[in-house]
Amino acid sequence: MLHDEGGTGRPILLLHGLMGSARTWRRQVPWLREHGQVYTFDAAGHGRPAPAELVTEAFVADLVGHLDEIGEPLVVIGHSMGALHAWCLAAAHPDRVAALVLEDMAPDFRGRTAANWAAMVAQWPQPFPTEDAVLDFFGAVAGRYFLDSFVHREDGWYLHGDVSTFRDISEEWGSRHFWDEWNSIRVPALLLEGEFTITPEGQMRRMATRPGTEYALVEKAGHLVHDDRPDEYRAAVEDFLSRLEPPTSR
Repeated sequence: MLHDEGGTGRPILLLHGLMGSARTWRRQVPWLREHGQVYTFDAAGHGRPAPAELVTEAFVADLVGHLDEIGEPLVVIGHSMGALHAWCLAAAHPDRVAALVLEDMAPDFRGRTAANWAAMVAQWPQPFPTEDAVLDFFGAVAGRYFLDSFVHREDGWYLHGDVSTFRDISEEWGSRHFWDEWNSIRVPALLLEGEFTITPEGQMRRMATRPGTEYALVEKAGHLVHDDRPDEYRAAVEDFLSRLEPPTSR
C-alpha cells in the first residue's frame, strides 16, 4: 500500500485524509519530487481491509508495517486524518520522522459525533454514473478528491469503503484527545489551517506554541487546503522544506 512516486533525496511520505486515497495527492506529487523521494500511502479501511479495532494506534501500526523499505527518517505530510496519523507516528516512533507538515487537523474533538454525517453519506446516490455527476454533486474541489478516491466500475463510481468504518474512525476522535502525543514530539512541524476549517477554534494555534512549530492560516481555504488554495499551500510547504536540516540515515 506504499507507493513510490519518484524523486531523489530525503524521503517524503504523504498521508491522505478520511475517505481519501493515495491518489488524492497527485496534484502535489510533481512539485514535491523536486524536494525528495516521494511516497504515498493508502490507509487501512480505504479500499483495503480495516484494522480489527478502529483506533488510531492500529492505523499507525499498519502504516509502520509498510515502511521497512525506507531507510532514513521521513518528512511526513498529512491532511486531516493523515495529519493525526503523522504526529502519532512521530510520537510512537520518533526515529522514523524528521519533520511534519500537518493540514487542518486538531487534537481534541471530544463531544462531537459523526452519526449525522454518516447518515448523510449513506444517502449519497451511488453509483455516480459519470465524472461530471461526481463534480456536480460535490463541487470542483471535493469532487476531484472523491474522483481520486472512489472505485470506478462499469456502471459508475462507488465509495471505496464502508460508511460504518469511516463513521467509527471519526467517532474515536470524539471520545479522546491526542494532546499527549502532540506534546511528546520533538521534530520541526508546519501547521496549515484553512480559514473555513473543520477543527475546533483555536486548537491549531495552541498546537503552534510547541517549540519548533510554525503555523499559517490559509485565507479562503476550506478543509482541503492543498487543493482549495494550491499555490499558497505549495509556497508554505516549499519554504518549510527548504529550511530543514539535511537528511541523515538511521
